[in-house]
Amino acid sequence: MDLNNTSKKFKEQLIKNVKKEVKQIMEEAVTRKFVHEESGSITSLCAAVEACLSQGLRRRALGLFKTSSTTALLHKMAKNFEPASIISQKVQEMENTDPNNDSCATRAASVNSTLTSSITLPNVHPPPLTKKNSAGSGLGPTSNTLPKYLWIRLALFEKLLAVIIDHLVQNCSKYYEKDSLVADPDYGSILSSLLVGPCALDYSRTKSHDQFWTDPPADELVQRHRISSGYHTSPPCRTPINYRRNLHATSNDDNQRQTPISAKDYVESLHQNNRVTLLYGKNNVLVLPKDVTEPMAGYLSLHQTANSLIIKWTPNQLMNCHSPGTNQNDHPEIDTSDKR
Repeated sequence: MDLNNTSKKFKEQLIKNVKKEVKQIMEEAVTRKFVHEESGSITSLCAAVEACLSQGLRRRALGLFKTSSTTALLHKMAKNFEPASIISQKVQEMENTDPNNDSCATRAASVNSTLTSSITLPNVHPPPLTKKNSAGSGLGPTSNTLPKYLWIRLALFEKLLAVIIDHLVQNCSKYYEKDSLVADPDYGSILSSLLVGPCALDYSRTKSHDQFWTDPPADELVQRHRISSGYHTSPPCRTPINYRRNLHATSNDDNQRQTPISAKDYVESLHQNNRVTLLYGKNNVLVLPKDVTEPMAGYLSLHQTANSLIIKWTPNQLMNCHSPGTNQNDHPEIDTSDKR
């Protein structure tokens, strides 16, 4: 029983890691409108998928492949499954174009032997042996040319990863042990279903500064858009006939025009920007301000500037000040919510 519980917890952790990485890459696709092929989210997702596919894999069923584990599994499936054959061919093409692989090294050695047949050269130590693994990284120059988890990346970019894993689940008895994750009737189907979303995305090769920028989550961007677009629909206030303006003070109309702008700027400052880094944020944090009898729920955030750390707490009424029917006087002053 203990072994079964341990195996079940391990499978749950593997699936949990995949869920986490899928959520991350889907949020990145929403906020940035694209996902770069060299994004760290893709590498993390491929690593999580690699861990799931390696668990309980039968080594004897792979045959005598020079590569190990899941890459050999791909080449094995390529004999009878067309999507796997497409990815396997692409992997072999990339490995053949790599100047550090074995075939290119053999051709280079033959050329050097013909050039040095009539010339005596001093003894030169041979280069150290390189070892390739299923992740596409190795010891030596190969790791600088081929990305990690090569075949999983290619299958993801070609929108075939979910199909290939689903084929593995349907034919798990050929390649996996009975207690493996892929052979599990629940976790195997969950794994293939989780990858349907990432396989539907389009990945970009264009390099820009945006790929190095960490955007806030999608819900924060939606909240920011609601705050900024909510003020344009408010009806204008009509000035009374017997109103007298003080020359030394600003008008009520000016205050009403300036306050929403400052509220908008403040709410936008709660999120990540190029001046302040958002380190932590949590919704519905209860705080008891002055002159208030009951605790109020609000948004708590921790920001890092160039010189200090700033803690901000904003009531939900201020965060939702764009909602119709709210009054400006119902919201506390903005300066009081900024606690240093």
